[in-house]
Amino acid sequence: MSDQKLQVIPLGGLGEFGMNSMALRLGDDIIVIDAGMMFPDAELMGVDIVTPDFSYLEENAGHVRGLVLTHGHEDHIGGVPFLLAQLNVPVYGTAFTLALVERRLEEHSLLEQARLNVIKPGERLTLGAFSIEFIHVTHSIVQCVALAITTPLGVVIHTGDFKVDPTPTDNELFDLHTLAAYGKRGVLLLLSDSTNVDRPGYTESERAVAPRLEDLFVRSPRRLVITCFSSSIHRLQQIVDLAEEYGRKVAFVGRSMLATTEIAHDLGLLKIPNGILLRPQDLMQTPPNKVVAVVSGTQGEPMSAMSRVAVDNHKSLSIEPGDTVALSARIIPGNEKAIYRMMNHLARRGADVIYGPMNPPVHVSGHGSAEELRLVLNLVRPRFFLPIHGEYRQLAKHAQLAQHLSHAGLEATFVLESGETLEIDDMGARKGEPIPVGRVCIDSGTLDEVVEDMVIRDRRHLSEDGFVLPIIAINKHSGKPEGLPEIVSRGFMSLEESSEVLQEARNIVIKTIDNSTAEERGDWGVIQEKIRVDLKRYLTKQTSRRPLIMPVILEV
Repeated sequence: MSDQKLQVIPLGGLGEFGMNSMALRLGDDIIVIDAGMMFPDAELMGVDIVTPDFSYLEENAGHVRGLVLTHGHEDHIGGVPFLLAQLNVPVYGTAFTLALVERRLEEHSLLEQARLNVIKPGERLTLGAFSIEFIHVTHSIVQCVALAITTPLGVVIHTGDFKVDPTPTDNELFDLHTLAAYGKRGVLLLLSDSTNVDRPGYTESERAVAPRLEDLFVRSPRRLVITCFSSSIHRLQQIVDLAEEYGRKVAFVGRSMLATTEIAHDLGLLKIPNGILLRPQDLMQTPPNKVVAVVSGTQGEPMSAMSRVAVDNHKSLSIEPGDTVALSARIIPGNEKAIYRMMNHLARRGADVIYGPMNPPVHVSGHGSAEELRLVLNLVRPRFFLPIHGEYRQLAKHAQLAQHLSHAGLEATFVLESGETLEIDDMGARKGEPIPVGRVCIDSGTLDEVVEDMVIRDRRHLSEDGFVLPIIAINKHSGKPEGLPEIVSRGFMSLEESSEVLQEARNIVIKTIDNSTAEERGDWGVIQEKIRVDLKRYLTKQTSRRPLIMPVILEV
């Protein structure tokens, strides 16, 4: 034991979904685990992404020894460019995780100065007072690790995101032996993923989707379209293998799908047989019963590839009667309306739409259910336990799940939210002084377009660039505009300056609507986003200002 104090500082991801980031501090040494982001709620108008406030790390920049990444999902790596823009610390992660990070850094022109270090499961790393061993775990993305962090006070286990998959498609098993070995030697603190704590039993193996996918290949008489997360390399491998078996060519559609599959293939994580790949632009010229299109955009995002396919506005792929479309992904809470709207469009085009719970499943979760969480608790048998990754109700339920260990050495469980800290020393563990945390709202995904959280509701734009409100009346039967759009602006330009600009803005709106299909005009989410993007481009070019643009559609 030591007279030093270990501080556990959640910067994001506790009491909320996304923005996962945590700092561990021992004396003058700080390590950061993950730097994630989340997509904004509907009320955060004009905001593209949300990251944790890294002010604490900036204030203690001289003590930060490195950033360690558990895996490559956006809620764990999406904030990396924004953190590295504030303090350029070395970054450690598996090859696939860092390849995804490289893409983000390249977008922000930060790749050249970044210090990226590839690690493998089983390797050890020393950062200041922390000695870290990387432990392979199974999840819905490849090359995930848990962290065993040895400190002078004892061992801290951070699980990252995980499920205990007994039959992973790549045959890389969850390294339960190493976890159990640490448990036998004694673990000071366990930090464990809480995402699926409210699901009883065990999460099904990734292989459980194989029978349903095979059924799709067998029964689909025409073109087969599968939408899934681009990071689900295990799922993509199963689709490629089945395509080869059933004589279909594979086309990857969507920017993120193309980029991620290219990375996975380059790293040898996605094996693609010769002659099976089809260029997206050749999809419609190939016999429908000889192709499978794998498309990104599972959550019905307005301008994603799948949303554009659904309203017949994609340059490479159109849905025709008799085609089969399968949603091989989870419907994330809050996205239901957009996803069901997308499915309605697909059904109108005559597609057979496959989604939702079924047996065998078309999708399985990447997070462990209650029994898997209990298994990890039983193997690690920590002295202290802190549930992470989830909303407060899930953290609380995970804490209850651990109570059976109170007779087996568990001294205390803590349920914290982001900004609340935990302190451990030779006297035990307790809640420490909170640190200021918050959300940083980013416009346009660029490093210098930060929007202060406090003024999101009335937007700083109102004092700087104002807002522009295009109001368009659209006939619900014909989908055509009724008369010219009305454009209201406040705090943007004076009446004299704006008359010519806003007159042309009306023409832009009309042009956008005219260039949209009838289905797009009937889908308020899509048409609003198209109008917003086109107007934003025009107004920025004309005025070098960025007003908040909120299209209003009136149905008449």
